[in-house]
Amino acid sequence: MFEDQLQAVNELLKSNPKFRELYDQHDALRTEIDETRHVRNQFDLERLKKEKLRIKDLMAVMLASHTAGDN
Repeated sequence: MFEDQLQAVNELLKSNPKFRELYDQHDALRTEIDETRHVRNQFDLERLKKEKLRIKDLMAVMLASHTAGDN
């Protein structure tokens, strides 16, 4: 996730508690999806995936704002 912006991600992880919280939530959802993919019903799995994507979108906005300040 955001492999091309690792420096900015690391800066935000250190300096922005909200970004850190979203990052941790995203990671927890990724783990839950990976570990329970075959035991969850499709509806639950899709709900988790959508929540993970929503969080990633929020992080992308924060990251874009952070990197725009670098220019």
